[in-house]
Amino acid sequence: MTAPHPATWPALRGGLLALLAATLFGISTPLVQRAGQGLGAFSTAALLYAGAAAVGLLSRRAVEREARLLRTDLPRLMAMAAFGAVIGPVALAWGLQRTSGTSASLMLTLEALFTAVLAWRLYHETMDRRVWTAMTMLLLGGMLLVVDQGRVSGFGAMELAGLLAVMLATAAWGVDNTLSRALAERDPGQVVLGKAALGAAATALLAVGFGEPRPSLAAALALLAIGATGYGLSLRLYLLAQRAFGAARTGSVFAFAPFIGAALAVALGERAAGVLMATACVLMLAGVALHLAESHGHEHEHEALEHEHAHRHDDGHHMHLHEPMPAGEHSHRHRHEPLRHAHEHVPDAHHAHRH
Repeated sequence: MTAPHPATWPALRGGLLALLAATLFGISTPLVQRAGQGLGAFSTAALLYAGAAAVGLLSRRAVEREARLLRTDLPRLMAMAAFGAVIGPVALAWGLQRTSGTSASLMLTLEALFTAVLAWRLYHETMDRRVWTAMTMLLLGGMLLVVDQGRVSGFGAMELAGLLAVMLATAAWGVDNTLSRALAERDPGQVVLGKAALGAAATALLAVGFGEPRPSLAAALALLAIGATGYGLSLRLYLLAQRAFGAARTGSVFAFAPFIGAALAVALGERAAGVLMATACVLMLAGVALHLAESHGHEHEHEALEHEHAHRHDDGHHMHLHEPMPAGEHSHRHRHEPLRHAHEHVPDAHHAHRH
């Protein structure tokens, strides 16, 4: 049986969402360095995720539109908060005080590698030659940017310590990204709120416990605003991208974030753009373009499945009946009968089959 699919390029929506998430996060890195100057790493992380929690609170959707978080999701959400809202931002904030905003932004490229490898091993996401090529181009672009930065400013012991801390942050966020894949079908507003609130509470307690200095009103407001956009809204878009085309591809496109951060650092006068940076830009843009234009289709079989998530009835996979039939996206528990068909697809919730 062949079922039509409404999207000519199924990866396009997920890729654009991931690119927008990357842009918001990339802009935040050099801004966090400036706004968090003189503050403790725990205080900085607490304010960033307090801002993110506000976005989660305001962006929750009605139960008829998105699936709710379940009590069984709590352990995973707590692990996401530990890696993504405590270890990751604290390591980044500490590293940003010891290295340049450009260098830190570029080191964040490694997050894509950690995410993709974990998604490939744990979720068995399809990683064909085109995807590996796109990821390689993005990573090569990031490496060129690091080499360029080292050529311009050199690396001292303190710079190296800062970069290692940023690397730790990328590893923590890679684990966080992989854990969040299982919650991508839940209401992203609830996921953002839960993770951010847990992270903000934990880091605020640690800031008090370690006696970190209180931030000024201006610094606090700046970090809250950066957290709302670069962490809260960015995470919401990241989860929607994972829903659309899987964890590995989302992480790979998200690798464009370091270039955005480096470009902003240049615009802020931290350094000048050079030939290596221009070459890296071309490589990264080509890698993103490969992801956005991905086309993968073949005959495949869907086993019987029962789950709950936001869905439509014009996608070739949701053919159960309603009385009356709802228009647009809605959410409820539903069952998929076994089905065999052929169309272009990416590793979303309905296409986790092996190849």
